[in-house]
Amino acid sequence: QVQLVESGGGLVQPGGSLGLSCAASGSIFWINVMGWYRQAPGKERELVAAITSGGHTNYADSVKGRFSISRDNAKKTVYVQMNSLKPEDTAVYYCNANVLEFGVLNDYWGQGTQVTVSS
Repeated sequence: QVQLVESGGGLVQPGGSLGLSCAASGSIFWINVMGWYRQAPGKERELVAAITSGGHTNYADSVKGRFSISRDNAKKTVYVQMNSLKPEDTAVYYCNANVLEFGVLNDYWGQGTQVTVSS
């Protein structure tokens, strides 16, 4: 079984910065893609940013230039640095990992962490 434990999140003023991290543990042979998703009240969960094991990144248009995703493969950890935060960035942020276990790729999710951007 694989566990994803997120940390970070909280309340920040508009224009501020916040960082999230997510560490994976368990029966992991290799992690393919790691990413962050978010879900605001009344909205569907959406991709924020993702990064492959080789370091290729993908961002939602709404966060390009403001958010930066990175990962440490040795630590099985993914990070996202969020700058110039806006009230519309308020959501529960979820970590996702596509993990190779015993020859099968499985998706796992973290428990979610609240990010609130408000003055």
